[in-house]
Amino acid sequence: MHRLAAVPGSHSPEDGVVYVEQPGADLVVLSSADTDLAALAATLDRESFPAGQGRQLQGLNLASLQHPAVLDHYISTSLSGTRLVLIRLLGGRGHWSYGLEQFRLWAETVSDRHLVVMAGTADEDEALASLSTVPAPLAVACSQCLREGGTDNVLGVLKSLGSFLDHGEVVLPAAQAVEDPKPHDWQGESGPRVGVILYRALLQSGDLALAEALLSALRARGLAPRALWVSSLRDPAVQRGVLDLLQREAVDAVVCTTSFASVQSAEAGLGAPLWEELGVPVFQVLCSTQSAAAWQASPVGLASLDLTLQIAMPELDGRITTRVGAFKELEQADARLATGLHRYVPAPERLAWVAELVRRWCELRATPPQNRRLALVLANYPTRNARLANGVGLDTPASAAAMLGWLQDAGYSLGAEIPGDGDALIAALLAGRTNDPESSHLKAADHLPLQAYLDWYGALPSAARQSLEAQWGEPQQDPSLEPHGFPIHGLRFGNAVVMIQPSRGYERDPSLSYHSPDLAPTHHYLAHYLWLAQAARVQVVCHVGKHGNLEWLPGKGLGLSGSCFPELALGPMPHLYPFIVNDPGEGSQAKRRAQAVILDHLTPPLGRAGLHGDLRELEALIDEYWEAVQLGSARSEGLRAEILQQLSASELEGVLATGEGDDPLDAADGYLCELKEAQIRTGLHRFGSLPDLDARAELLACLARPPQQNGLGLTQALARDVQLRLDPWSDPEEQPLEATDRDRLITLGLEHPRRCGDAVEWLEQQALDLCQALLAGATAVPATGPQTDAVLQRLQRELVPNLLHCGEAEQRSFLRGMAGQRIAAGPSGAPTRGRPDLLPTGRNFYSVDLRGLPTEAAWDLGRRSAELLVEHHLMEEGEPLRHLALSVWGTSTMRNGGEDIAQCLALMGVRPIWDGPSRRLVDIELIPLAALGRPRVDVTLRISGLFRDAFPQLVGWVNQATALVAAAEEDADGNPLAEAARRDGHAWRVYGSAPGAYGAGLQGLIDSGDWENRDDLAEAYLNWGSWRYEGDGAGALRIAADRGGFERRLGSVQVVLQNQDNREHDLLDSDDYYQFQGGLSAAVESVRGTAPAVWFADHSRHQRPRVHRLEKEFDKVLRSRVLNPRWIEGMQQHGYKGGFEMAASLDYLFAYDASTGRVPDWSYGSIAEQWLESKEVLDFLKTHNPWALRDMAERLLEAHNRGLWSGAQKNQLAHLRELVLDAEALIEG
Repeated sequence: MHRLAAVPGSHSPEDGVVYVEQPGADLVVLSSADTDLAALAATLDRESFPAGQGRQLQGLNLASLQHPAVLDHYISTSLSGTRLVLIRLLGGRGHWSYGLEQFRLWAETVSDRHLVVMAGTADEDEALASLSTVPAPLAVACSQCLREGGTDNVLGVLKSLGSFLDHGEVVLPAAQAVEDPKPHDWQGESGPRVGVILYRALLQSGDLALAEALLSALRARGLAPRALWVSSLRDPAVQRGVLDLLQREAVDAVVCTTSFASVQSAEAGLGAPLWEELGVPVFQVLCSTQSAAAWQASPVGLASLDLTLQIAMPELDGRITTRVGAFKELEQADARLATGLHRYVPAPERLAWVAELVRRWCELRATPPQNRRLALVLANYPTRNARLANGVGLDTPASAAAMLGWLQDAGYSLGAEIPGDGDALIAALLAGRTNDPESSHLKAADHLPLQAYLDWYGALPSAARQSLEAQWGEPQQDPSLEPHGFPIHGLRFGNAVVMIQPSRGYERDPSLSYHSPDLAPTHHYLAHYLWLAQAARVQVVCHVGKHGNLEWLPGKGLGLSGSCFPELALGPMPHLYPFIVNDPGEGSQAKRRAQAVILDHLTPPLGRAGLHGDLRELEALIDEYWEAVQLGSARSEGLRAEILQQLSASELEGVLATGEGDDPLDAADGYLCELKEAQIRTGLHRFGSLPDLDARAELLACLARPPQQNGLGLTQALARDVQLRLDPWSDPEEQPLEATDRDRLITLGLEHPRRCGDAVEWLEQQALDLCQALLAGATAVPATGPQTDAVLQRLQRELVPNLLHCGEAEQRSFLRGMAGQRIAAGPSGAPTRGRPDLLPTGRNFYSVDLRGLPTEAAWDLGRRSAELLVEHHLMEEGEPLRHLALSVWGTSTMRNGGEDIAQCLALMGVRPIWDGPSRRLVDIELIPLAALGRPRVDVTLRISGLFRDAFPQLVGWVNQATALVAAAEEDADGNPLAEAARRDGHAWRVYGSAPGAYGAGLQGLIDSGDWENRDDLAEAYLNWGSWRYEGDGAGALRIAADRGGFERRLGSVQVVLQNQDNREHDLLDSDDYYQFQGGLSAAVESVRGTAPAVWFADHSRHQRPRVHRLEKEFDKVLRSRVLNPRWIEGMQQHGYKGGFEMAASLDYLFAYDASTGRVPDWSYGSIAEQWLESKEVLDFLKTHNPWALRDMAERLLEAHNRGLWSGAQKNQLAHLRELVLDAEALIEG
């Protein structure tokens, strides 16, 4: 039985599938805007039959017809006698392509039926009018009238359409123009002036409550609002009017309540001209399409449509996301229109919060530099002294020290002498109290008195206090409390604070890591941020580097309430966040949950790994062997034996892909080529700076390498100009050269070229030479060829100047943000995936248009990757792949357009369908088994908390896909999912974190050591990730704890897969990889009793996905980066943070081994030898980060003690124990 709406149009889209029926009318108005229906009702108040005597009207919001089944039911039950349907669609045809198709069919089936399709914006008029069955000029004229709004224009449209129905004549209605933009309620009050942008349709429909409440909230904070009613910010004429008025009024900020952005998605990377010219911060007030009750009950907070239209798209403008200012509530049921009428009901408490945030930004702008008070917050996890100042890819201490220098030069009062570099800053921090218990005897920077905390705490919402006290007790019981109050960790430099971000609290009780994914922050945590606001009285907080923990505290994912912990901690504080440009997902989390303005920064310097040590010697031996073979020398057999012996000694045999009859020397030769061309980090980025000239040239070569939409990559162009047939971007390095290419390379001077990698190495050197010449400002570069010349011209015109501008742009954006000024928006993603548009950095990055995912490009790659995996599994296991588990993250989905979801659909044998013009995903279809040529794969997804918040519609598409596969009448051999669904009674396959929680649960256990075996890690993973996410996109996600169901899914899993979409980092650069893939593997092993196959997919090059076992990926990362002198020397250029990075990589290796058992035993001994038995490296660590030295020695000893490192030599273990003592002596003394 399906649910039928008691009042058509009375339910929220988040209510799920609710069927709609109306009694029927001659003329039916369907609109995306409730204001249209309100205006229609007001028109009926003026005139009972505006479309002709006796002609009945009906109206309905299109939100009620989003689900295809609901739409089909509505057409069949409610429109049989209808002669004309008028559809007004906001946002273009891609929003409702299925509905448009069905209504065109409805109109075509009976000759006397008519369809009028109208756009919400002028730029869509022609496209949508062409879908009408009435003459296009009539549809456009009607669209213009309704865009102006008001009863006069509605009346004109209805009379025109009535005349068309009665007489068949086309009488174009004349739009009654309304001032646009139209000032509203400007008063003569003093205070900073703030622009307020409101939809004119609200005025025309009499829905003024939101406007009045917002203006009242702003005035209560001493602000002078300058409100403007507008039709749409997409209209260039309206933009000019808004700009003229707000410039004349000299506003200090703008508050927008309008959806969408002022620019189209495709143009957003070029900037938002309206806001750039105005040059002040712009804030987005969220207007929820659901009721306050639905919002209050929702752990996610906002509907998926609100996420798209009111958060993701406004971010293209660089707007600062705030809070929900109003909710859509049912006002009445209008019997004349047979529909419910909704109005916005303001949320005064939320609007007061927004107004205070705006006031603080205005105050920041007005404060002279010498009086501005600010905080730089440095993340610290694990909470050990070796790991202060987290920041992915960033030399965070050096960056923070540089920021202090810039501030001082700009006139900020920083009091005492500031640290000259990052190591000096760290030394000053470590001289005082930190999160590390070892520092408890040292002096705290200050204390927050208990009474000050209690006064604040007593005003918190009761739900928040209950959550805190249930976990931690009352504030007086906090174990960190001292006689003077809560100790604060950090430093003060005049008006600037450098604060160590407090610990989350998991270290207080080992059991919390097993059972508390939604752990409330401690009182001590909240006291730190309260101290910033009350004692230090800071006006702006800057969290330096990806990423801290504040934006991941429990609470709603979007549209936070006063009980959500990110809000309780930070409050309505101006917030800046320097963040690496290639991580839009986690940056978006800070934007959406902590009102952050992102200051994006460049990736670390990147370069080719090359070969080193034994690998270089092995390559030389192989070259010598093939030369001897070609000459027929007797030495060849001896060389072959020596190579085989070295392969064994180097532990390479296990990772070389050799089949029966294959020559291991061929495999080794190819693998060395692959290793040599691996892209690795060669250092860290310093915010506001560029790498040195050599590193800059290498980075430029990496950015110039991938092909662009408008041309070849640099090495591709070079290859074509020297008449090589290979493609250095897409052909595997290990692939043998064609004879013609081999001969050509010999004429170019190469000795004994055999594989594509040999050609790539030569091409890369040519490219690097050209990049060095470009950066040196050479007016002429060496003669190349027409293809290369074209690429060089493109580089000189765009990429080179933008790269060289990054350092200056980052520094300028930091100072602009600190001064309360606007930061321009910009795109995000991985620059080395062919994204030169990401530069220059220093912008407030945005993510993607959610409606288009997965993109067609993502489907193309995901499909090919899926087939590669299926083929490799069959080849290695001798049986088809039928059950797989995959982790899916929000940040990679934003970066790559949904490749993981596309791969999941392809494995299941489901194909996406995109709308024609907009190319948005509108449907999915089953690929017949005969066409698929293999069994369908039953895929279980473990989604991240960020993915849940950011992509509810993708969860819906996956659930629709599993339902489609489950319903297919296919046998169990070809469709294991359908068999399982028949057994279980459902086909849900999406699992994730607890509502309002994030993470996978392993980090705390690994860091604390409070685990005995892999089953313990599996237990934590299952406890943190066993929530089932139901829903097909038609309503809110339904979330249910389902540990048993998750275990049943994992019990049949054959393969655990992890994808990586770029090579600007690797799987030993982040704890996320071991937590998600390692935790998933441990869980499968625990449930099944046997370990699954663990696979890794490299999607860094769209044209060349690679799929291989996790063991090979470990080998590749270890040999190309971790043990590579290039990387080790690069870390030594960064002092304390370099030691931090080395310790982190070892921690992640250990954790991956603990959770999967797939790390090679030799890796520990090699790390011990190359890192901790090298005098140069030891001296570096002892000087700059003895805490990291101690941690690494202890971690290696732990690996031995836990049986992960079985090959440790006695002398190595003794040396490590001695290092622990030496490091402790250095720390203490």
